[in-house]
Amino acid sequence: MSVDLSVYLVTDVEQSAGCGRDIVTTVRESVAGGVTAVQIRRKHAETRALLGLTRSIADALPEHVSLFINDRVDVALAARRLGIRVDGVHLGQQDMPLEIARRLLGEQAVIGVSTSTESQILAACSEGADYIGIGAVRETQSKEDPPPPLGIERACELARSSSVPAVAIGGVRADDMAGLRRGGFAGAAVVSWICAAPDPKAAASMLNRVWEAAA
Repeated sequence: MSVDLSVYLVTDVEQSAGCGRDIVTTVRESVAGGVTAVQIRRKHAETRALLGLTRSIADALPEHVSLFINDRVDVALAARRLGIRVDGVHLGQQDMPLEIARRLLGEQAVIGVSTSTESQILAACSEGADYIGIGAVRETQSKEDPPPPLGIERACELARSSSVPAVAIGGVRADDMAGLRRGGFAGAAVVSWICAAPDPKAAASMLNRVWEAAA
């Protein structure tokens, strides 16, 4: 897998709108600040609306920034049929089984899986996940019914147990980035840090600088 997961944005339309921006603008500005991967998360969107959002965000991304869709394998398939560049999907524990998503999307698709326990990590790795998300690292309000926060130390222990790249998520802040990288993570995913920021480019740039300095 050649994608760069180091600074990973998960979209939140409402938080972005609360700052007076549409989500495409937030994505575009954050990429200018150093975001390397984007996940479109819009849990309750209707299919046609989500497909339109996917097109708009894909058109705003340079080729080196990966694009994933949360949960909706059907939307990823439809987007590809329409010639929209989508690199893969990210699946939660209650979403479509990874094996079925792989059959539908093919071996070249990048598929991530959310995890919070050693058993979930082992299952995701053995079933062929390309990367895993581990969290929540801290308390977070950006996800419905998040698991209890793991804390940095425990999250890093879990990351080191994974045989595929791991991305930290859940309340991640810029001052967490160095510890996460040194602790074994391939990247960190953020929602509020960028979507609710007055300046998404500056917020992403701060994440990127701290991550790179920890190399």
